[in-house]
Amino acid sequence: MPEMAGCAFSHAERVPVASNAEAAKLVKTEWHSAAIAGDMAGKLYGLERIAEKIEDRPDNSTRFLIIGSQDVPMSGDDKTSLVVAMRNQPGALHDLLEPFHRHQIDMTRLETRPARSGVWNYVFFIDFKGHHAEPQVAAMLEEVRLRAADLKVLGSYPQGVL
Repeated sequence: MPEMAGCAFSHAERVPVASNAEAAKLVKTEWHSAAIAGDMAGKLYGLERIAEKIEDRPDNSTRFLIIGSQDVPMSGDDKTSLVVAMRNQPGALHDLLEPFHRHQIDMTRLETRPARSGVWNYVFFIDFKGHHAEPQVAAMLEEVRLRAADLKVLGSYPQGVL
């Protein structure tokens, strides 16, 4: 959170919570507290806005996903999201990325998070251009599946306009 010059909360204790909405809900019951939350949460919990546009990175964005059980057909301008767990061994990241390069799949996002399964194990969240049903994408995914400890295609969907 950026330092807000002259703000009463610039040196306040920061308490992590699961979401901005949870923070707003907690503020309603905590005297002399504040939350960083959206307008909807503020209205829902009857909170007063004391500052706005406090972000330290104006280009920051939040992604929301719609989860369903139906396959989305190809639109011609698709993106696919997946989660991959690799074995902890030398060259694991190369083994993950090499099929993307060879099949000329344009990766648009790569994030890593510690795996719950153990120390020094990581999962990768990947977005790339293309639909999982396209032949070159399907071939790349099969290669990654053979190299990975686990692979889950979260879905393919038309690319959003940002």
